[in-house]
Amino acid sequence: MPEMRFRVRWPDQTESLCYSPSLVIKDYFQVGQTYPLPEFVKHSREALEIASERVRKKYGYTCSSAMSQLAEIEAKASQFLESDNPQVSVTEFIE
Repeated sequence: MPEMRFRVRWPDQTESLCYSPSLVIKDYFQVGQTYPLPEFVKHSREALEIASERVRKKYGYTCSSAMSQLAEIEAKASQFLESDNPQVSVTEFIE
């Protein structure tokens, strides 16, 4: 199963290198695109749940790394909930 990483820039200009066990992330995001924080979190959740489910279908168990990554994204995003129009940029795909 092809895994990938994707780099994002948060509203405070810090960056995170994120993990996905599947290339499905590319169906939800584009490099160079900026997303409103709620949309970024929603799409991350959908994509990582699909990725984890693909692992379950192939190996018989869900991907704990995908779920850990989702938890990290949600925790980081929660820091910006009170910000005015927070945006997240996808800066790189690494396959």
